[in-house]
Amino acid sequence: MSRRQPPVALVAKGVYRLEKAHVNCYLIVDDDGIVLVDGGLPATWRVLCSALAEVGATPDDIRAVALTHAHFDHVGMCDRLSWEHRVPTHVHEKDKALARHPYRYLHESPRVRYPLRYPKAAPVLARMTGAGALWVKGVKARADVVPGVPLDLPGGLTPVFSPGHTAGHCGFLMEGRGILFSGDALVTLDPYTGRTGPRIVAGAATADSAEALASLDALADTDAAVVLPGHGDPFSGGIRLAAAQARAAGPS
Repeated sequence: MSRRQPPVALVAKGVYRLEKAHVNCYLIVDDDGIVLVDGGLPATWRVLCSALAEVGATPDDIRAVALTHAHFDHVGMCDRLSWEHRVPTHVHEKDKALARHPYRYLHESPRVRYPLRYPKAAPVLARMTGAGALWVKGVKARADVVPGVPLDLPGGLTPVFSPGHTAGHCGFLMEGRGILFSGDALVTLDPYTGRTGPRIVAGAATADSAEALASLDALADTDAAVVLPGHGDPFSGGIRLAAAQARAAGPS
C-alpha cells in the first residue's frame, strides 16, 4: 500500500496533488490562471476547496478541467463544477460518451473476482466507495483534446495519446518542465490489486491491456522527469524508468 500523503501536497512549482481515497487529481496554478487535471471523486470537493484557499482562490477561478480519461473516479467533481461554477470539462473525443456515462466502460476481466484474489485491494476500494465512487454524475464534456496539440489553458499542457485503459486516454505533458500527468495509463498504485510501483491498471478497469502496455512507449517518448499518476505517489525517477518497470510488471 502507498504511504499515506497529505490530501493537498505541492509536488512542483504551481502544481498541487489533491488526493482522496487513493484517487489523485492535480491543480495547476500559474500566471495565466488555474486548471484542474482530472476531477477525482465527489468527496474530493473539500480537498479542492482547501487547495484553492491556499492560493487565495475559489472554484469560480478554475478555467477548466482537463480529463486524462472519463472513468467515474476521474469525473466525480466535474458536474458540480459545471453547474455551480460554469467550469468546462475537456476530453478526447473517444471518451466523450464515457464522460456522460462514466460507469459504462469496457474492461477485460470480471471485476467481482479482484477483491477475493487481491485482498490488499479491499480497503482501497472501500475508501473509494466511501468517497462517492458509486454515485458519480456524468458531465457533458467538450471533445477537443487532440493528441500533440497544446491545450489553450494554463499550464502549457500537451495531450499524449495513450489508449488502452480507455479508448481516448491521454496523458498531459507540461512542455518545458518535464512533468507528465499520466492518468491511469501508468499508475503507482493499482486500486484493483493493491500493488504498488509503476504499472498499468488491472483488467478489471482496463479495456485492452496489450494496448495499454504499447502506449507506454508514447509516454516514455516524452522523457518527462516527474510522473504524476492518477493513483499512487508521484514517481521522480523519470518516465522511461517508470515505463520499463510497468512493462516488467505486466497486466493483472
